[in-house]
Amino acid sequence: MIKFARAKPGNEFRLVLNLRFMLQIGFIRENQELVIKALAKRNLDARSLITEVVELDEQRRAAQAQLDNTLSESNKLSKDIGELMKSGEKSKAAILKEKTVLLKESSKELFEKAEALAHELTQKLYTIPNLPYDLVPEGKTPEDNLTVFQEGEIPVLHEGAQPHWELLKKYDIVDFELGVKIAGAGFPVYKGKGARLQRALIAYFLDKNTAAGYKEYQVPHLVNEASGYGTGQLPDKEGQMYHVGIDDLYLIPTAEVPVTNLFRDVILTESELPVLCTAYTPCFRREAGSYGSHVRGLNRLHQFDKVEIVRIEHPDKSYEALEGMVEHVKTLLQELKLPYRILRLCGGDMGFTSAMTYDFEVFSTAQDRWLEISSVSNFETFQANRLKLRFRDKDGKNQLAHTLNGSSLALPRVLAGIIENYQTPEGIVIPEVLRPYCGFDLIN
Repeated sequence: MIKFARAKPGNEFRLVLNLRFMLQIGFIRENQELVIKALAKRNLDARSLITEVVELDEQRRAAQAQLDNTLSESNKLSKDIGELMKSGEKSKAAILKEKTVLLKESSKELFEKAEALAHELTQKLYTIPNLPYDLVPEGKTPEDNLTVFQEGEIPVLHEGAQPHWELLKKYDIVDFELGVKIAGAGFPVYKGKGARLQRALIAYFLDKNTAAGYKEYQVPHLVNEASGYGTGQLPDKEGQMYHVGIDDLYLIPTAEVPVTNLFRDVILTESELPVLCTAYTPCFRREAGSYGSHVRGLNRLHQFDKVEIVRIEHPDKSYEALEGMVEHVKTLLQELKLPYRILRLCGGDMGFTSAMTYDFEVFSTAQDRWLEISSVSNFETFQANRLKLRFRDKDGKNQLAHTLNGSSLALPRVLAGIIENYQTPEGIVIPEVLRPYCGFDLIN
């Protein structure tokens, strides 16, 4: 079991977590050096950006103060005009009316200025990634990730063992050429026992998740722009998302987006926490193309199936919840009897929205390499701040909740791991735990 060590007294990154209002402008303004140092852990030199954000906020606040004073003066003059009209001093009232006309014009200009500054500030804030948790290791590339757990024996395959893309063709269970004909590269067609195995994995993952207390949802596979901004896919991952221009909708890159957005603009009670959700969806990603064995077959796709788990947590319990999610995903891989390892991602390899992420990787014996099959992350208040997802504490005050999510699991590389690691001269043996779902125990 992975344990999260307590931060040492005086640790500045711990302060970031304890305040819980990450990346809100008030926090940034009051803790500029701390934010800059925290973002440096992501290998991001954010000094100029943070300075610009603070300056924009000062301009916005100054414009708002001017607007408030102008409106206050205009309201006072309106009352004075009313008194003068009652007393018959119409000439004096006329002079004040001329002043109110000028004040209204000034108010309009100040309102437009404050609104433009607020919009510019919001767009800048959207470009600032989450601050790393204090246990996130230093590093720039995947090679700097920290292996925290490894389990399972790597099988010794028979002579002539093949990678999964050859086995899929040999047993005619996944057809990449048909997918190219219908849509293009990266859109495979699952056939016969391949389709049934895919369906078995989805049902198995959902059953395990619901048995663990996660409530199952069926959600839309397209989302609006507000949903993309709410969970942080926009504007960061805009180039990786399929966009339906005429309707201004996006195909989901993961069920995390629609499921988490179920709670956008929601205020929960503290007693309703935690909220546990799971959902199966197809996922769509316009990832940059590349070539080589590392992206062959099921290793990288534009459309793939995934079962997701999402949690809404009290800030004091979110890292305990993250540990529980890690343990839950471990049980899936243990039952599938696949060799796997868990990595704590370094600052340079972590996603834009995450405060801390654990990646699960399955070992592909035929490819002789590790394949990522799950990411489990705590976003702390980063998404909740965008979503306005809050809970009312025992004192009646509204606080931002913490959000977490994880793949439980992504199917393509799990399937690749099963196909390769379970291959025999007689065919592909189905993992025992999946046989009741498949209705067969061998693909031959």
